[in-house]
Amino acid sequence: MTPETASRLIELNLRFYQEFGKEFSATRRRLQPGVQRLLPQLYPVEALLDLGCGNGELARALARGGFAGRYFGLDFSRPLLRETEGLPPNFSFLEASLTTSDWDQVVPLTGFSIVTAFAVLHHIPSQAFRLMLLRKVWALLVPAGLFIHSEWQFLSSEKWRRRIQPWSDAGLTEAEIDPGDYLLDWRGGTSAQARRGLRYVHHFDEAELNWLAEATGFKVVETFYSDGENNHLGLYQIWTKR
Repeated sequence: MTPETASRLIELNLRFYQEFGKEFSATRRRLQPGVQRLLPQLYPVEALLDLGCGNGELARALARGGFAGRYFGLDFSRPLLRETEGLPPNFSFLEASLTTSDWDQVVPLTGFSIVTAFAVLHHIPSQAFRLMLLRKVWALLVPAGLFIHSEWQFLSSEKWRRRIQPWSDAGLTEAEIDPGDYLLDWRGGTSAQARRGLRYVHHFDEAELNWLAEATGFKVVETFYSDGENNHLGLYQIWTKR
């Protein structure tokens, strides 16, 4: 994938989460079962960085559980970030795009015990951008710190396979994108007045994630599947900094 194509896909997703952010947030009012399973590992820690924090649902769950460390949530969608108000003062939210070369500069500290990225990496186009992001995560973690993340396994669902759209709908061709890249539609509002949006999504398997971990100085310590009616809609991994 060329940098130009990657930039177009980044803009596509940014446009989606700006235009549909409020409607999308309304569908994300609870944590996925896989994230709930991981909650006990997220505190007590001194500092946690939540990449792609969205509307702050993870932060609210941590606050209810008495999280006393410093929490920083990053997201590029202003409509989603507007939904994060009302949390305790140890919870901070910052606007940043994870595909920029300096997104880590908005974070006011380093030395995080844990960095999370739930349902985030599959929206990062191209191997180059993923490697850049993961190397920054590595640098932000303390020695032996944990990177905990999940990737959407939409191909395991017949419902979501039906939402795959031709690349021509985004003004692209199959030759311009990478293997494992898909264009999915999303419809907000009532069925009679549904608005249609398009999102770029990459479908990861364990082998590709394991390669990314090795290439960026991490070791995979746990892998499991969860979420959805088939308990297979989310691929979760915990990496430790080598």
